[in-house]
Amino acid sequence: MDTTLKHSIVLITGASSGIGASTAVRFAAAGADLLLCARRHERAAELAARLSSEHRINAHAFALDVRDRAAVERTLDALPEGWKRISVLVNNAGLSRGLDPVHEGNPDDWDEMIDTNVKGLLYVSRKVIPWMVKNGRGHVVNIGSVAGHWVYPKGNVYNASKYAVNALTQGMKMDLLGTPVRVTSVDPGLVETEFSVVRFHGDTERAAGVYKGMTPLTPDDVADAVLWSVTRPPHVNVSEIILMPTDQASPTLVHRTAT
Repeated sequence: MDTTLKHSIVLITGASSGIGASTAVRFAAAGADLLLCARRHERAAELAARLSSEHRINAHAFALDVRDRAAVERTLDALPEGWKRISVLVNNAGLSRGLDPVHEGNPDDWDEMIDTNVKGLLYVSRKVIPWMVKNGRGHVVNIGSVAGHWVYPKGNVYNASKYAVNALTQGMKMDLLGTPVRVTSVDPGLVETEFSVVRFHGDTERAAGVYKGMTPLTPDDVADAVLWSVTRPPHVNVSEIILMPTDQASPTLVHRTAT
């Protein structure tokens, strides 16, 4: 167990599945107390209960749609004072919708991506980071994507949202210079989660094709990178981690074997 995290408070958005849930498991095993939020409250609550029992930590789950600024402010302000001493914020809530040329895209999909990936990250960060500065301790981890480093065909608005995460991460680090608060972006390539099912609006067959003939990352791989970045010595800031499967060299260059 990493004693530097023992009873530290870690807030993870989008914690009901995938990378968020795996990150919660890793931090619980390291002894951290958890604030888990997601739109799917029941799943987050089940995870919190299980981790509390298995690791003898404190875990609290609550429903939150990060796109709703008023709800973010109201819900986080309502936390008991002790729970506001957040040491680590993992801005994980995010999604992609559609894979279409920009001139054929669905504006509703655009709104959902921008509102979640960019504005949601900002709303949560704006509420939590001042507490970190006041407490003299904190680490913000933004879950980005290789889509924030390479544009790919039909990625357009999703690419733009993840480029924004990249820029915001760099901006946060500049703005927090002179404080103890650290900022990291963990930017994975292909990870087998519900991501593609969401992107393709529930088309599981099309989603499965994304990972066909190759070995993608797992949510645990990404969670390991998050935990590693947070557990460096206080004078070390891991600014960015780009994490890809061995079978992937860029968003569009993937080695696949016949199946």
